[in-house]
Amino acid sequence: MNDTLVFSAPQLKRDPLGRVHLAMQATRTVVTFQSGAFNTTERRPYFINDACYGDDVARWIIGELNSRGIPADSEPGQEDFGWYVTYRPGKAEHQLVLGYRPGDDRDPAVWLGWVERHAGALSSLLGARHRGIEPVALEVIHDILSRGESISRVRWYRKTEFDAGNEANGSTRPDAA
Repeated sequence: MNDTLVFSAPQLKRDPLGRVHLAMQATRTVVTFQSGAFNTTERRPYFINDACYGDDVARWIIGELNSRGIPADSEPGQEDFGWYVTYRPGKAEHQLVLGYRPGDDRDPAVWLGWVERHAGALSSLLGARHRGIEPVALEVIHDILSRGESISRVRWYRKTEFDAGNEANGSTRPDAA
C-alpha cells in the first residue's frame, strides 16, 4: 500500500541562507463549486442537523461515478456537517466529503468538498486519510463537476491553504502546480 502524499510538480525554493532546494507542493484535494440545482433551503427529516444539505449532490455524484463504471456506495453517508461518497476509481477506496457554505455580503454560496483516502478510525487518527490519494480519484471528481450542466466556478485548493482561509490560490484543475 502506498502511504506517500500525492504531490504536484516540483519547484525550486531558496531557504533563508540562500541555498536552493527542490520542494514539492501538496496536491489540490479541496474543491468548491457553485450550483443552484441542489437543495439549500429545505430541511429533510433525516438530516442530523438543520443545515445538513448535500444529500442530493452526493446522490448525483454517485450516479455520475456509476455511469463512468466507477464502483461507489449506493447511498451517501451522512456527517453532522454534510455528506460523503465512498468510491474506488483505482486501487484504493476514496471519499468525497461534501458540505454547503452559504453566501454573505462578500462571498457567494458554494458547495465544498475534499477528497480523502478511505481509512479506519485508528488509521485516520494517524493521518492516513491524507496520504496516498490517487490522482485518478481527483481527476474523476473534476471531470464530473466540470462537465455538470448545472455546475459552475469549479476551483481546486491545497488543503493547508484552504484551511488557513487562503482561497486566492484556487485553480481550475486539481493537478495545477
